[in-house]
Amino acid sequence: MIKIQLPDGSKREYRKGVTGQEIAESIGTGLAKAALAVKVNGEVWDLGRPMNNDAGISILTFKDQEGKKALWHSAEHVLTHAMMNLWPGKIEMAMGPATEEGFYFDFDSSKKFTPDDFKKIEEEMAKLVNQDLPIVRKEISLDEAKKLFKGNKYKEEWLSEIKEKGEKVTVYWTGKDFVDLCRGPHVSSTGKIGHIKLLSLASAYWRGDSKNKQLQRIYGIAFQDRKELNRHLEMLAEAEKRDHRKLGKELDIFEIDEDIGPGLVLWLPNGNIIKEELENWAKETEKKWGYKRVTTPIITKEGLFHTSEHLPHYKESMFSPMDIDGEKYYIKPMNCPFHHKIFAARTRSYRDLPLRLAEYGTCHRYEQSGAITGLMRVRGMDMNDAHIYCTKEQAVDEFIDVIKLHEYYYKKLGITDYSMELALRDLNSDKYHGHEKMWREAEELMMKAMKKSGVKFKVEKGGAAFYGPKIDFQIKSVIGREFTASTNQIDLFMGEKFKLKYAGEDGKEHTPVIIHRAPLGTHERFIGFLIEHFAGKFPVWLSPVQVVIMTISQKMEKHGEKLRKEFEEAGIRVELDNRAESIPKKVREAQLRKIPIMLTIGEKEVENDTVALRTLDGQVKFGVKPELLVKKLKENINNKELKFEL
Repeated sequence: MIKIQLPDGSKREYRKGVTGQEIAESIGTGLAKAALAVKVNGEVWDLGRPMNNDAGISILTFKDQEGKKALWHSAEHVLTHAMMNLWPGKIEMAMGPATEEGFYFDFDSSKKFTPDDFKKIEEEMAKLVNQDLPIVRKEISLDEAKKLFKGNKYKEEWLSEIKEKGEKVTVYWTGKDFVDLCRGPHVSSTGKIGHIKLLSLASAYWRGDSKNKQLQRIYGIAFQDRKELNRHLEMLAEAEKRDHRKLGKELDIFEIDEDIGPGLVLWLPNGNIIKEELENWAKETEKKWGYKRVTTPIITKEGLFHTSEHLPHYKESMFSPMDIDGEKYYIKPMNCPFHHKIFAARTRSYRDLPLRLAEYGTCHRYEQSGAITGLMRVRGMDMNDAHIYCTKEQAVDEFIDVIKLHEYYYKKLGITDYSMELALRDLNSDKYHGHEKMWREAEELMMKAMKKSGVKFKVEKGGAAFYGPKIDFQIKSVIGREFTASTNQIDLFMGEKFKLKYAGEDGKEHTPVIIHRAPLGTHERFIGFLIEHFAGKFPVWLSPVQVVIMTISQKMEKHGEKLRKEFEEAGIRVELDNRAESIPKKVREAQLRKIPIMLTIGEKEVENDTVALRTLDGQVKFGVKPELLVKKLKENINNKELKFEL
C-alpha cells in the first residue's frame, strides 16, 4: 500500500499502481467526471499513469490552469491528427505545446495554409472529439522511436537530444492511427476536450531561432462548455481592439525596430511621458515609504554572478559575455547582486535596519526571438526594483508593507482583480540551493506574513526560485486578461552567499534577511498592461497630451495661444489645434488620439473668457472658466484620479 496526501492535508491508503482517475473516483463521481490530470509531488501527470510511491497529489480540472493546459495540449494533438488525416503526406509535424492562453501547432508543408482552411480542419477535429478516442502514454525505446518517426527531421532532432540527456522516450497514441513524440501530460480521451476553435495563422522559426527554417503555425483554443468558448471569443475580440501593440503604434507610444533588434524597445515621446510619470510616482511614493535610491552599472565581471549562482543556473537567460581587458563581463539581467554589494560596502548595525535600497534598474535578458511579444516579453527592461535588508524579527512586517504597497498602486490604477500565488519548493526536486534549515525558515516567514496580511492567496508547490520561496502578483485587466505583474521574495540564501553582515543588538554578527520586491514590475510589461487595461484612454495624469484647445476659426488663434500658455504654466500638457479644419473633424482626431480633455473656443467663448468642455468619456459643459478648469485639472492630476469630473 502507498500513502496519498490530498490538498486538504488528509491522507488515504491505496494499492501500488493506483491512478489519478481511480483516486478521483474514490473521492466522488463529480470530481471523477471533471478530472483532467493529476499533480503528483508538484509534477502534472496523466490521470491513467500509475503511482507506486507515497505522494502528495491534487486532482486538476478545467478550473485549474494546469488542467486547462493538459486539455489544450490534447487539443493540439487532435489538430495535428486532423491535418494529417486531411492532407496525408503533406504535413511534417514539428512541435505543438499548450500555452497559457491555448495551444499552437508548428508544421512544415509545401501547401500554404490560410484561415479559409480552418472550417474544414475544425470539422475533422470535431469528428475525432466525438469518437472519444483514448489518449495513451507509452514509454518506448530510442530505436522504436526512430522507426516511428523515421524521415521527420524535427522529431529526429528531438530524439538526438533525448539520447544526449539520457531521458526516457515517451509517445502518446490517439486512438490507433496517430502517435506523436511528447512528454505530456494529456487528458484521457478526445471526448474530454469539448469544443475547439482555430484562431489564427503565423510564421515561426523552428525552435524560435531565426537561423532555422520558417514553419507555419496555427493557434487555437478549446473549452468543454460551448458558452464558455463563446464568452472567450468575445473577450478575444475586445482584446484585439485593446492590443497594446496596435494601440502602441496608433498612439505613438513605442516602436520596435529590427535594425536595433527584437525585444529592444524605442520609447517615443508619448511613451516616454507615460514611463516617466510612472517612474516619478514610484520614486515619490517609495521616498515616503522609507526607500533610499541607488544606481548601479549595467555590466559586471562574471564573478558576481558566480557568487549569486545565477551562473550557471540563469545562464540561458543572459546575453553572451564580452571580453574586456581579458576578463568576461556580462550585461546584468537583474539588480540583486549589485544591491547586495552596496549593502556590503559599509559597516552595518541593527540600527541601520531595515535598509530599503531602490532603483529603476535597466536589465537585459535573453528571450528566444519566437517568444518575444510586444512589450510583454522583451529583452531590455527598466525594473521597479528594490531590496530590503532587515532582521528576522522585522521580516514579516516588512513583507506585509510590500503587499500594502502593491495594493496602494493597484487601487490608484483601478486594478481591482488581482490574486497572489505563494510558490514553495518541491521537496522531491534537486533544483534548489541552500540548506534545509534556511528553506524551512524562509517558507515559515513568508507563510506567516501572508496569513497575517489577511490577503487571499493560493499555494503553488514547486514554483519557488532556486534560492527561496516567492510570491507572484497576478493582475487582470478589465477584460479579464491575466498578467504576472511582479515577483516578491523573502531570501535567506543570498545574504550568506555574499557574506552580508550587520552588528546585532547583542554585539554579534548576523546575516540580514533580504526581501526582493518590484510592485510595478518592468516599465515595458506594466505599460503594456495599462495600455490594454485602459484601452489607450489613460487617466489625465498619465495622458501624454492632457488638453487640446481647438479654435473654431483662425481668428481665435491669439486667444487660443494665451490659453495654451496659461495651461502650460500650470504644468498641464496642452496643445493648440488652430488648423483650418471643422470642429467635428478636430474632435474626432482628438478622440482617436485619446486626449482626455477637449476645449473649444469660438467668438462667444473669447468674448466671455470661457471654454466649451468635452471629455473623452462624453461629458459636455459650456461656459467653463479657464481658471476653474486649471484648478480642477491640477487637483485631478496631483491626486492621480482615474476619472475627471468638473
